[in-house]
Amino acid sequence: MALCCSLSNEVPEHPVVSPVSGSVFERRLIEKYIADNGVDPINGKEITVDQLIEIKTPPIVKPKVPSATSIPAVLKSLQDEWDAVMLNSFTLRQQLQTARQELSHALYQHDAACRVIARLHKEVSTAREALATLKPQTGYAAVSTPSVAASAEAGGVAAQPIEAAGLTPEIISQLQDKATVLTQERKRRGKTMPEGLATAEALKGYKTLASHPALHSASMPGILTMDVHAADTSHILTGGNDRCATVFNKDTEQVVAVLKGHTKKVTKVLYHPEEEVAITASPDATIRVWNITSSSQSAIIRAHDGPVTGLSLHATGEYVLSTSLDQHWAFSDIRVGRLLTKVADTDGNPLTTAQFHPDGLIFGTGTQDSQIKIWDLKEQSNVANFPGHSGPIAALSFSENGYYLATAAEDSCVKLWDLRKLKNFKTIQLDEGYEVKDLCFDQSGTYLAVAGTDVRVYLCKQWETLKTFNDHTALAMGVRFGNHAQSIASVSMDRTLKIYGIE
Repeated sequence: MALCCSLSNEVPEHPVVSPVSGSVFERRLIEKYIADNGVDPINGKEITVDQLIEIKTPPIVKPKVPSATSIPAVLKSLQDEWDAVMLNSFTLRQQLQTARQELSHALYQHDAACRVIARLHKEVSTAREALATLKPQTGYAAVSTPSVAASAEAGGVAAQPIEAAGLTPEIISQLQDKATVLTQERKRRGKTMPEGLATAEALKGYKTLASHPALHSASMPGILTMDVHAADTSHILTGGNDRCATVFNKDTEQVVAVLKGHTKKVTKVLYHPEEEVAITASPDATIRVWNITSSSQSAIIRAHDGPVTGLSLHATGEYVLSTSLDQHWAFSDIRVGRLLTKVADTDGNPLTTAQFHPDGLIFGTGTQDSQIKIWDLKEQSNVANFPGHSGPIAALSFSENGYYLATAAEDSCVKLWDLRKLKNFKTIQLDEGYEVKDLCFDQSGTYLAVAGTDVRVYLCKQWETLKTFNDHTALAMGVRFGNHAQSIASVSMDRTLKIYGIE
């Protein structure tokens, strides 16, 4: 409803109402009228300014004076509006260009800063690796022989003798004596199962007890290999894509040591069964021996000209067997870091894996052309071949009794071989497309674990599946049994170490 001043007949800006006549007035007009006459202008009754009642109304928008009353006036108005829009657009373009220049300059500065930071990180990493290489060696007794290969040149490259030292009669005698002792111990044990060994029924009830994702760098995810300390299975050694090996205590859930020095990923690791010593191998063609207590290198063995693919510790704890894509296997002394012998594959094929027989006088190697070869260490000769797989051999493992050999390749199966009859007596056919990355018998030879697309445990002799673990979200790369198979550990490309057992 529109208001109208009773004096001016216009819409009031500040309307008030007279309680005497009930009329609406413009405040300034009625106040002036009352000051002059003292009465209401409508009915002539007396009234004061204080009696006026203010009316609350929204602000009045007065119409503009009509100016566009002709076509030229309309055109001029449109032209003015157009000019104002163009000036505003020009100003906005200028501001946009300035903002782009400032952003470009900021991005350039950010890129330069990132390059400097990356270079500094690389320099720090190189300095740390060099420092780790040059640390005083405290893990072993001092070696006085001038041909020790434990020293490292600048950049972390191992200095190696040009020729292998050879298997001396003393070394061969040591190997033979150890094999005799182990054979006698095995005969003494007979078929008796060790006390405290987990039963098949108990193993069927195993569940995931813990998952540890923070052992290796997240920038280069993936744990590629693992091993367990035989004397204290709570200590687990892992190797990853981040070029580091990590020692982890699963009971305290603490990292014991981080071993840095390899220039490429760590693909094979060994935990010395009796000492705090780790052995690692990498595609950087080096084998490194570590004192875990001091996290320092004790030796760098450069026995190969290509990536090291297999690693196995002799039962004496003094020597390591290695294989490489350079088509050779090598036998080296870990105490002085010296290559003892190096032998080429009989068919000139790259070697993919290696494992010592429990007695230590023979060992097996796998090749890229699907062959499993058995070698006599003393004679350094190939004594048996096991064909049957297709694809490169991925893993092999001898049972504790020394009778059986389990092997796997890229053909989605696990083959069991009888070393007494030199033939395949069982093939475990896995799902189509199943990838096998690791095999492991437990210390009693009762169970066989398979790591790959998932983690599986088989009961030996019956070869039935006892348990399958599907907790990993990527390929399982390694698996090991704890003491008396009371626990199982596995690592994966999903960057986790998982522990299985009874809750």
